[in-house]
Amino acid sequence: MATEHTMGFEPADRLAKDRESVRRRFWIKLKRVVAQLPFAEDLLAAYYCAFDKQTPRHVQATLLGALAYFILPFDFIPDMMPVLGFTDDAAVLATAIRLVASHITPDHREAARAVLKRGLAEAE
Repeated sequence: MATEHTMGFEPADRLAKDRESVRRRFWIKLKRVVAQLPFAEDLLAAYYCAFDKQTPRHVQATLLGALAYFILPFDFIPDMMPVLGFTDDAAVLATAIRLVASHITPDHREAARAVLKRGLAEAE
């Protein structure tokens, strides 16, 4: 049973505890759907912040939870639905970023822009 603070995100919570699985699966899904994501830069900045050794653990946990939700094959609104498919992912990510925004540095954002500019083929 979901506790009050998890709001039914148990699969994402479990996945977020496996950092390497999040890292590997993130890039697989991102490469597949990046053209459909208006929030790709924010998603990548959150990724770089989550895996930055200077980022506090509680911030990493928050961002890893949001990234795990993004890579899960099932969620509240299926990703394959045109237009609406990624709205729940965007909402979860936006909430996480709002909670930890001060920890997402200009370096994280620059790394995200650089990856998007040169393309995902070289990323990871």
